[in-house]
Amino acid sequence: MTMLKNQSLFVKLFLVTLISIILVSLLTLAITIRMSEQLFLQTFSITNTKLLNQMKSNLESYNGAVATTATLVSQSGIIRNYLTNGDTDSISLAIQTYNMTERMKNIRSNLSAYEVSIMVLGSNGRSYTNDPWYWSGTAQELKSHPITENTIKNPNKILYQLYHEQDQTNSWQEPVLVASKALYDRGSQEIYGTMYVMIRDSIFKSFYANFTSEGNDVLLMNDEGLVISSNRDELIGMTDKPLLNKVVLDQQSGEKGKYADLLGEERILFSEYLPEFDFYLVNLIDKDAAIGQMVNVQALTLTILAIVVIALIVVYWITRKMTRSMRGLIHQMSGITTKGFNNYVDVSTSSSEARELGNAFNFMLDELNDYVERLVETEKQQRNAELAALQMQINPHFLYNTLASVKFLVQQGDKERAGATINSLISLLQNTVSDVDSTIPVKQEIETLKDYVFINHVRYGERIRVNYFIEPDSMDYHVPKLIIQPFIENAFFHAFNHKGEGSILILISVLNEQLVCEVVDNGDGMNLESKPSHENELPRTKRNRKLFSGIGIKNVDERIKYMYGEGYGIHITSKLGEGTRVKITLPLIKADSEHFGK
Repeated sequence: MTMLKNQSLFVKLFLVTLISIILVSLLTLAITIRMSEQLFLQTFSITNTKLLNQMKSNLESYNGAVATTATLVSQSGIIRNYLTNGDTDSISLAIQTYNMTERMKNIRSNLSAYEVSIMVLGSNGRSYTNDPWYWSGTAQELKSHPITENTIKNPNKILYQLYHEQDQTNSWQEPVLVASKALYDRGSQEIYGTMYVMIRDSIFKSFYANFTSEGNDVLLMNDEGLVISSNRDELIGMTDKPLLNKVVLDQQSGEKGKYADLLGEERILFSEYLPEFDFYLVNLIDKDAAIGQMVNVQALTLTILAIVVIALIVVYWITRKMTRSMRGLIHQMSGITTKGFNNYVDVSTSSSEARELGNAFNFMLDELNDYVERLVETEKQQRNAELAALQMQINPHFLYNTLASVKFLVQQGDKERAGATINSLISLLQNTVSDVDSTIPVKQEIETLKDYVFINHVRYGERIRVNYFIEPDSMDYHVPKLIIQPFIENAFFHAFNHKGEGSILILISVLNEQLVCEVVDNGDGMNLESKPSHENELPRTKRNRKLFSGIGIKNVDERIKYMYGEGYGIHITSKLGEGTRVKITLPLIKADSEHFGK
């Protein structure tokens, strides 16, 4: 509400109208969908019940054929003799096998309408199947399988069980629905064998596949929630106890069209109990898909869009006349993003309210222009003063000692080396003193460093060697003046107090769209504090040294961050007794005028 109060009149009218239209449209859509859903449940419940009865009838017909087959097998003396007789000669065995084959052919005719396989196992270890290639299992595997164990425990029933296991290659075989029945002597109640009628799931699906479609799934579950068969192969073998509980409640209450979850998706539930199979026939309907077929979402959406467009045109036309002068002022003010602080607005033709706002805006631009000019001049002076301070820190003491070294060389008669030292000093002073706020190419910075190193070698000898490794592609990129020299100086005067001699490496390359300058020495090194006092500060040594806390080093890091932003600067690592590495990261700049923007 507070945000709405702070908006313009046009925005307020627009938002109120738009929200009202959207709320009315959503309410209409919700009512339409709700009414369609109720109508769908009422009509679909009747239709779906008929479909379930048809599927149930198909399954019962199959069960009737299996039951007839089981009866004929149990009443056949030929089959009983084959499954109970002991060892005999080959001729008698051949005769029994022939009779067994003929009898099974006659019995198989009862299931001729179905593509199934029949197998019998006897107590004498004999087995017979009319189609040994129907499935990959063996009689021995089936004999020790839980399917057989459950069949023996329930000798008076035909059990329907799922056979779904992996083969030796760890891939799942096609599921098979096994109807099994124990064969026993009614007088002695002695079990002499078992009969199995096996049907592949791809064949079994034909009983209900014609009644399924996109979003309309069928599955058979046993009393443990195990999915025996389904038009969705990924569900077979899955146990879903919550869904089973919903199915049981559906059967107990007699209400149709309850909601249930299947793999996290809400579905409409219809079910029938199949006592012959001891299965639940479950039909799950995707509500969204079903409702979507009844409601023309496209037409409804186009209607709502048409209403919104018409309403927006009316609102725009009305508010345009009411807020014309205010919009003109806003249009002029928005030009400040491209024209800068000189984008003064014309208030001569505005209304009184817009004229007052325009005068205030023009006054603000005057104040901003004055402030920016003062700020730019102050920052320029500060930057020049910082660089001058860095130069003044180096020059007096360095100049005194260099001239003393030249005097000593002249006294020794080494005029050539004295002249070279003076030339290096002149070049060094020219490159460091002139034009204090400019950047220079890497190659010029390297020449300045070489002059500085040469002078130090003249003064202190060559016990500290300096090597340069400069990537050719980096030579033309610009860097701030005196960006590397303070670190060379620190390495010369502080890094070899104990070792006495060593080497300094200067490495410059382009890496990850950055110019990386490194100064690496193999000197004494130091222990750095594990955590700096501030996130953006350079690390400090535990010993009281000015190696990284002196004004020169801090000035370099602050200059870099001021010129290019916090993403650039100095990173220092060191290990006691092994040396120190200083890493300077800079942006890739080739034009001297580009380095002032962050």
